[in-house]
Amino acid sequence: MKTGVLAARTNAAPIVRLTDAGAADTPADGDNESQAARARAFAEPLLAGQPLDTGEDALEHADGVSEILEGIGAAPSMRAAAYLVYAGDYLQKPEEVVAKAFGVSQAGLVMHTRKLVQIQRAAREAQFEGEQRAQQTERVRKMLLAFSRDLRVVLLRLASRLQTLRHFAASKQPCPEPLARESMQVFAPLANRLGIWQIKWEIEDLAFRFLEPEKYKTVARLLDEKRVERVQHVEAFRRRLAEQLRKHGITAEVQGRPKHLYSIWKKMQGKSLDFDRVLDVRAMRVIVSSVPDCYAALSRVHELMPPVADEFDDYIARPKPNGYQSLHTVVLDDTGRPVEVQIRTQAMHDHAEHGVAAHWAYKEAGVKGYAGVVAADSDFDAQLAEARKGVLRQLLAWERDFVGQDGESASGAMTGIDVGATFDDRIYVFTPQAAVVELAAGATPIDFAYAVHTDLGHRCRGAKVDGAMVPLNTALQNGQTVEVTVTKEGGPSMDWLNGDLGYLQSPRSKAKVRAWFNVKAQAETIARGREAVEKLLQRIGKTAVKLDDLAGQLGFRQADALFEVVGKDEFSLRNIETLLKPPEPAPSVDEVIVLRKGRPEGESPKGGVLVVGVESLLTTLSRCCRPAPPDAIGGYVTRGKGVAIHRSGCSNFKQMALRSPERVIGVAWGVPRGGKEALYPVDVVVEASDRQGLLRDISEVFSKERMNVTGVKTQSFKDAGGGTAWMTFTVEVTDAARLAHVLSVVGQVGGVRSVRRK
Repeated sequence: MKTGVLAARTNAAPIVRLTDAGAADTPADGDNESQAARARAFAEPLLAGQPLDTGEDALEHADGVSEILEGIGAAPSMRAAAYLVYAGDYLQKPEEVVAKAFGVSQAGLVMHTRKLVQIQRAAREAQFEGEQRAQQTERVRKMLLAFSRDLRVVLLRLASRLQTLRHFAASKQPCPEPLARESMQVFAPLANRLGIWQIKWEIEDLAFRFLEPEKYKTVARLLDEKRVERVQHVEAFRRRLAEQLRKHGITAEVQGRPKHLYSIWKKMQGKSLDFDRVLDVRAMRVIVSSVPDCYAALSRVHELMPPVADEFDDYIARPKPNGYQSLHTVVLDDTGRPVEVQIRTQAMHDHAEHGVAAHWAYKEAGVKGYAGVVAADSDFDAQLAEARKGVLRQLLAWERDFVGQDGESASGAMTGIDVGATFDDRIYVFTPQAAVVELAAGATPIDFAYAVHTDLGHRCRGAKVDGAMVPLNTALQNGQTVEVTVTKEGGPSMDWLNGDLGYLQSPRSKAKVRAWFNVKAQAETIARGREAVEKLLQRIGKTAVKLDDLAGQLGFRQADALFEVVGKDEFSLRNIETLLKPPEPAPSVDEVIVLRKGRPEGESPKGGVLVVGVESLLTTLSRCCRPAPPDAIGGYVTRGKGVAIHRSGCSNFKQMALRSPERVIGVAWGVPRGGKEALYPVDVVVEASDRQGLLRDISEVFSKERMNVTGVKTQSFKDAGGGTAWMTFTVEVTDAARLAHVLSVVGQVGGVRSVRRK
């Protein structure tokens, strides 16, 4: 690149004289038209003879862009930018040089436009197929507006693309398919969204010509075959209508609507219409001075010619959501052919033609879509419609009226209307393969990695932004290219969930990280349960047992489900041992006698349990469920250890009763001897946010409630909240009903999330 030579040539240019303060000596204020001339003279030695990547001469391309901008009413300062943007490619420090010569506003415009050109090229060079390509195209459309915070950038890019298409058409050179397809799928819809019809229709027709040459020729031939006859009929219709309106005192401009080949072909295909039935072929536009004149003109049209049923729309009384207003009707001429007539005021016409009434959803797809075009994102379009309302015309008029030579308004404010604020809730960045990724504003490289693929996010360990290494908590900006470094194995860091460190901004990313840690904790629990089950099987000599079969016999769908409840200490290993041992005979009368334990007459059984029908049997309170009055209980006759007392809802008791129902025996709570209250151990499980003094505070509650604590088991896990503590307290109670009050008091301790009886 001839940077040094070109920079030297720029410094020697006689067009702009830089003062020591760095400001440009410019013509007098008010001589706005000289801006474009000065910019062209500034850029001419840099651009003359320089080819663009499309093969165009850079200076000729800039001239064409400036002419297109002038055609849509752009201010001289914007036409000047058409030259400065391309000159920037041949300057060592383009923003600094342009700022000194033409003002900071033009420098910013040059910077953003050049960046946008780079993004477009990268996206165009990427290869996508099918639905992925459609999603990519829509993201590029959104990104162009979100990234271009100054609408002048978008106007420059639209004019530039139209000029490039004109170049290929005029030179009769084949247009590269990616460029033509991008023009059809990105630039034409973008012009449509902004309502710049002059540019939209021409881009569509030229892109159609390059992408579908045979179909283009077919439609062109159909138009040309009956052109003379059609023109005569249309002109006769126009004169007759204009004369009738004039006779009735309605001042109106009656004109034929322009015919666009792509629009005609799309309607023929999408609505399965013959060429003669496409209303765009014969269409009139009537422009009057007032709204009453619109309805008066409509009445006269319907008096003169019969209207076609179901082909009338009143968009004046019921404007479209984007603000478009007009009366639409279809009538039959003297030959019986349909003619579409649109009636509107001059203000409505300007509104529709110059950018405020861009009707994306209506023209591009309608409610159901047609011709293979799908409707755009409705939420995005609603937001865009609100942002663009009146923006384009305000921009052009504001620049014409107030912009000075240095690109600043009379008040000193920067030029350009900022619509980017509407899109401050999202950004658009690129993968190294030029795929566009939509992220929340403030997103980090880790958010980017999770947006691309969950596994990529889990293994993310570093990132490059535009080729430079950055910390993982760096906030990304629009248009950046992000590349992440990953490990072969591993997972996210717990630090990522610390909001103060700023590693994650997206709720979706945070949910994925939490899910990873939950799965990890579950895997550890399952591993702990598997180890316990396998040790038991080794001890009782049953290592040949298939674990899935064992789990099925115990009522679990698979082995991991069994291991999980064992690992959580929610299922007794004794159930497995009992299942695998040979079946024991029901207790005989001799066994019952052996199990009897003598006691003085009239005393209650030990532990305060009355065994119904066999009051002298030895009883034990099961540790798995810790029964206590007034719990509903049941008894199970064991071998050599008497009757085990369980709570009726105990899962272990239900399992044993299912396998050996003959061993179940009815039991009830007895009356304590001598009026002395018996104490029963129960387990209380507490989940709380881990902190210093937590165990002390909970223990004090039990102490104040005069409830003796005989055992404590604690376990802590780190998580997004700083840590979770699981505590199991064994306390002695005389009555389980009183426990509910104590649990409610424990639940009020700071940090306690839940408390329950095990």
